[in-house]
Amino acid sequence: MPKHDVMSPKAIANRIKAKGLQKLRWYCQMCSKQCRDANGFKCHVESESHQRNMLLFAEKPSKYINTFSKQFESGMMSIIANNFKSTRVQANVVYREYIKDKTHIHMNATHWVTLTGFVMHLGKTGRCKVEETPKGWYITYIERDPVLLERQAAAEKKERMELDDTEREKLDIERRVKNAQQHSTVTDVKPTEMKPIDRPIGFSLGLGSKLPTLAKPIKKIEVVEEETNGKEEAMEAEPIEKAPVIEIPSTTNNYADTKWDQKERKEETIKKTTNAMEDIMMEEERKRDRKNRTDYWLKEGIVVKVMNKRLKDGKYYKEKAIVREVIDKYVGVVQMIEGGDKIKLDQDQLETVLPSFGGKVLILNGGYRDFEGTLQCIEEDKFKGQVRIDNGPYHGRTVSLPYEDFSKLYTQ
Repeated sequence: MPKHDVMSPKAIANRIKAKGLQKLRWYCQMCSKQCRDANGFKCHVESESHQRNMLLFAEKPSKYINTFSKQFESGMMSIIANNFKSTRVQANVVYREYIKDKTHIHMNATHWVTLTGFVMHLGKTGRCKVEETPKGWYITYIERDPVLLERQAAAEKKERMELDDTEREKLDIERRVKNAQQHSTVTDVKPTEMKPIDRPIGFSLGLGSKLPTLAKPIKKIEVVEEETNGKEEAMEAEPIEKAPVIEIPSTTNNYADTKWDQKERKEETIKKTTNAMEDIMMEEERKRDRKNRTDYWLKEGIVVKVMNKRLKDGKYYKEKAIVREVIDKYVGVVQMIEGGDKIKLDQDQLETVLPSFGGKVLILNGGYRDFEGTLQCIEEDKFKGQVRIDNGPYHGRTVSLPYEDFSKLYTQ
């Protein structure tokens, strides 16, 4: 059947329809072919060119999926960087802006099944700052342009140079005070209440040397003239009563106190050494965790829980399955424990499973990745579990891991 004339009404209508977006289910990403209806898509699938492309895809599927994923991410980041560079924007707004281009890469040809999975990927890789709200996911672009970062650093340096000596000295003093407060170990000393003493107090310091003690005031001596004798006799003063003396033991010459102080200093030294060793071990743990932590965690032989509500109208929702194969790190072929059905799902649609106490687990992420262990107990308030490692160089060590970092091992 000959084609319609270029200016015929039928040809014009076809061009108008071709400008708009068509249904996604009638689009072939391998051939970049958009069909208008189910009949057209069926004809395209049966065509020779589509069959050749599908044979190429079957040889190296991960290669094509990685290529489409990179193109999709590049297009989304280009829109975020150009249109929403310094604003907080909803992820759906960016996606609607992206699909306005008729030749865009469709999401069903990438690693990510949903837009939520792609947004979480941007947050994990540090490309954007993501935030989940009741209205949906919001993203904020993180500037990575080296030219712009260098320009901002130059502007800050110029602003610092413009400060006069007085302001610079003031900022330096504030910085030193802040550092001293952060590293200070002196605790607040609370004054003790002093009880009133009615009697005079004396002190004795050293070995046998005593300070002059306070005494009662001496009475006046009265001179009485007697006519009979004609002599002046002085009345003797009353004897001076000595005040009680409170002796305070010397801290410098007392052997027992010195020995006690030495013991305290020794214990304090041991405590400081122990704290330093604990700090070093914790820092090593953090370094090992950062080195081995990735955004993929699927492993063959573990038990997982399906969290997709739309799959088979919720038939497999929260049902347990076994991971039989891992495809390109993020996608797994799982076999349902009840029924034996095999399904291919993204890791975002799966969840780890905790065994009973004493059950075998496999560590999936973090510093102890790929080690097998035994679940000892669960810290419900911290959402963590105590796992004892059963193999490798850390055999016998008990570590605290989040629920998502380990899962139950399948045993027949």
